[in-house]
Amino acid sequence: MRGPAAPKDPEKARPYFYIIKEKDIFGSRQEDGTGIQFIYENDGRLINSAQIVGNITDEKILKLLGTVDGFAELVHSIGISVETDDPNDSVNFIFQMYGKKDLYGGGTNLKAEVTCDGMEHKIYLADEKWTKDDDVPGQIKVVFQTPEQMGKLSVRFYLNDGYDAPPEIKDEAVDAGSEAYCEMISHSLMNLGNTYRIRKAIEKSRAGKEVTLAYIGGSITQGAGATPINTECYAYKSYQLFQKRFAVLDNVKFIKAGVGGTPSELGMIRFDRDVLRNGEKPDIVVIEFAVNDEGDETKGNCYESLVRKVLNLPWKPAVVLLFSVFANDWNLQERLRPVGERYDLPMVSIMDAVTPQFTKKKEEGKVLSKNQFFYDMFHPDNIGHTIMADCLQYLFERCEAAEHARLDTFTKGMTEEEILEQQLFEGTAIGADFEQVKLLDKRDIYAHANIVEGGFVWTDTKLQSVEMDTDLTLTPEFPYNWMYDGTKSKENWFEMTIRCRSLLLVFKDSGEVNVGKAKVYVDGDYCLTADPHINNWQHCNAVILFVEKERKEHKIRIEIAEENLEKQFTILGFGFVE
Repeated sequence: MRGPAAPKDPEKARPYFYIIKEKDIFGSRQEDGTGIQFIYENDGRLINSAQIVGNITDEKILKLLGTVDGFAELVHSIGISVETDDPNDSVNFIFQMYGKKDLYGGGTNLKAEVTCDGMEHKIYLADEKWTKDDDVPGQIKVVFQTPEQMGKLSVRFYLNDGYDAPPEIKDEAVDAGSEAYCEMISHSLMNLGNTYRIRKAIEKSRAGKEVTLAYIGGSITQGAGATPINTECYAYKSYQLFQKRFAVLDNVKFIKAGVGGTPSELGMIRFDRDVLRNGEKPDIVVIEFAVNDEGDETKGNCYESLVRKVLNLPWKPAVVLLFSVFANDWNLQERLRPVGERYDLPMVSIMDAVTPQFTKKKEEGKVLSKNQFFYDMFHPDNIGHTIMADCLQYLFERCEAAEHARLDTFTKGMTEEEILEQQLFEGTAIGADFEQVKLLDKRDIYAHANIVEGGFVWTDTKLQSVEMDTDLTLTPEFPYNWMYDGTKSKENWFEMTIRCRSLLLVFKDSGEVNVGKAKVYVDGDYCLTADPHINNWQHCNAVILFVEKERKEHKIRIEIAEENLEKQFTILGFGFVE
């Protein structure tokens, strides 16, 4: 009989810090039948996670996390632990490095099979063979063999000799029933505003009539950071709270139309298709672009155009302006709030509610930490999404309690609806050049547009896709597109003659190596170069080609750059104002 094997020499105790700590994960269904949780670490996310989760303030350490070379110098090993309902299950953990030349295919993949019993598994960086194309830490993938499974993930970095980490900080549980929590939620109400249209929707719901709530925005509205994304996102939770409080039957409908990484410049173009699809007539529309509009070329004109587009719909829906926040305590509410003030709209600021919490001490009434609110530097986690929904519900309840007649209805001698209509008539806060914008693509044509496809005769099916409404299945954005494929197309151009006042091009960004640039000409003059690699990931990009006061005919030519003739380029569509 043999005795037990001799234990291995104990590992040297090393300083460490977490980048992910007991975060919920969910395996979204993939085409191959597996489920994957994607956690992006590029564009400063890894650095931010080290700051928020790991309490790292050392600038040298933070700088090293910005490149693969620095990462390998700093990190000795990676500790990974996963917990699911079945401890006998296992997942595949992959930390993918992005490449310099081949973004998704050129970097090293650090891999480990991890059992789901909460035990820590390690990847030792000294055992890895690094590629020459390694550039920056890219993304973490947790692959479940069975899709749509939940779990919890922790990831920590053990450091090489010569580096140290601060002590681990443990957060206390968030008490959503506490007085301090309720006070925090109340600080989100930036402006109660003209409550008439919301009260009308609430009264309609209480009467048992069908009421529809719609939410349009970026990745936060899509549900990023929520696990699972369809039922833990703020939009779905807000809809549920509204139904529970104000509905007498199952008479509240839900529309979710969030698209990651896209501003109101795209939102105003896709609003009709994504929100008003199938003849929907939402009673309340929540607009959430306060952390997406930094790249808006018009600095608010597109945002106000969307707001007015919704307010002026024939059935007169209510509009709520929702201002989310990034982990660096930033949003664009100061730029966008004049739009809400111009029309006296209800406005909710998540930044005003939660950012004061992040510097409070326990004895000062601290409710939650930054790590408890955020999943990553851009998105809230399940707790954060719950707080956002609670902030919206606080607004709705305040609206219901609001007096039906406000002081200015007496001084102006008008009803609240008449006041809003006058405000819409009197002018804008920033501008609304695109209020009447419409989508033009292969399906939705325009009588005053003549298109010659040239070499853009194919249809791209590899598109940015999102979870709409309560679905976990993905819906592709702009599927009726024009694609140029240099391996098949004989011509390298696309031409359109169109009679309109304003025009935007929507094209596909991508990080793939087989996509190229296109030059855009308006009436024979060079306008811009559309480069899918500037943003360098697969998403929809809207750019303005021209804005004019009078409608007239223009000729648009989109031509593949000479050096990119063998590559691909996709025109997703156009936004035009007649």
